[in-house]
Amino acid sequence: MNEKLCSSVAQQMILTEDSVSDLMELLSVDVELSSSAADREETLCSKNVMRKQRNWERRLEAKRRKRKEEKQRRKQSQQEKDFVPQFSKRVVKAITKERLEEARTTGPRLCVDLSMTDCMSHKEISRLACQIRRLYGSNKKTQQPFHLFLTDMKKDGLLYRECIRMNAGFLNYLIDVTEDSWIELFPSEDIIYLTPDASEALEQVDDDKVYILGGLVDESIQKKISYTRAKELGVQMARLPIDEYMVKKPNSKNFYSKILAINQVFEILLTYRDTGSWTTALSAGIPVGKGYVASSEALPEGPR
Repeated sequence: MNEKLCSSVAQQMILTEDSVSDLMELLSVDVELSSSAADREETLCSKNVMRKQRNWERRLEAKRRKRKEEKQRRKQSQQEKDFVPQFSKRVVKAITKERLEEARTTGPRLCVDLSMTDCMSHKEISRLACQIRRLYGSNKKTQQPFHLFLTDMKKDGLLYRECIRMNAGFLNYLIDVTEDSWIELFPSEDIIYLTPDASEALEQVDDDKVYILGGLVDESIQKKISYTRAKELGVQMARLPIDEYMVKKPNSKNFYSKILAINQVFEILLTYRDTGSWTTALSAGIPVGKGYVASSEALPEGPR
């Protein structure tokens, strides 16, 4: 009986070991399956991340390429706009001279009245000589130059000597320089004397008129010198249309002035001839320090 009991216990132990072994195998398979599933999920997730990364990189590269192409197009377009035929200095000088010579026969006339040098100090006369140089320089650069005159220029006077001293090549300027007065050179009905004190605004630049600028640098601000001279001679006067196209801009000094150097007035006339716009011409020519800016409610401009 004991033998049977031992045999039964042994069989049960064998069955138990087999069951445990089977269970372990099942657990192992389950772990392997779970691990494989996790690996597949991780692999799938990694592939999605990599695909998104590649898509993002492709979009980024496409944007960079597009920006680069756009930048190249803008650069090429700007180069085409800025392209100017390259000429030697000798050719440029010849072209400029030809334009100025043509202006002396067909261009509108502008005269600088130098009869008021007796009212100026040595320093003011030197500054006037500098303004004459700038005025002539602007006339050389423009495509539509004026026929320029310097009247009442005394060859034994200080201004003449200062122009020679300060302005290289002054004696070769393509300007008519004379000791005569402008009132003796031109018919009075063709003359428009530009002075800031005139009541009438200049509406347009007429090629048939002669425009007179008062050659006066006055640091002491003597009132209405050029206005008084023009009025005494009975010629038409006009002012730049600053009041019509500009407004006062508040500033800390509360300073406003319509007094301009002759070269500044001349620049405004040149720009108006080029653009037909007083707003553009005045905005470009009047220094900010004068206290005026273009008006957004400017009156309509008259015909050129």
